[in-house]
Amino acid sequence: MLLAETTGANRRVVELFAFFHDSCRQTDGWDIEHGPRGAELARAHHTQGLLPVSDAELELLIVACRGHTVERTHADLTVATCWDADRLDLPRVGITVDPAYLCTDAAKSPSVIRAAEARALRPAPRLHRR
Repeated sequence: MLLAETTGANRRVVELFAFFHDSCRQTDGWDIEHGPRGAELARAHHTQGLLPVSDAELELLIVACRGHTVERTHADLTVATCWDADRLDLPRVGITVDPAYLCTDAAKSPSVIRAAEARALRPAPRLHRR
């Protein structure tokens, strides 16, 4: 969300992208269709009245989910911010962030990349058992 604040992207769309874009993965490996499936899940939730966003926000969310694995950049700042946020999280799966694949100037900042890498590599909190 820090990236959205910096770029001026629609925060609601960026937050929903974080939830939906990988939600329909069928494997942790290569699954090129997971983005479109996540987009359709978002559309289904909206159709059922479970996703309170405007039609314009829904379309941005769908574009962002569908294209996040196959597109390089996007003219819309919100879509570009969604993709950058996802790419800044790649160290979590052992992939180094390459600024050449980032869309926004804010994401390309060395300090943002360092902070994102540190966050992505931080151990997940342990759940306590009773």
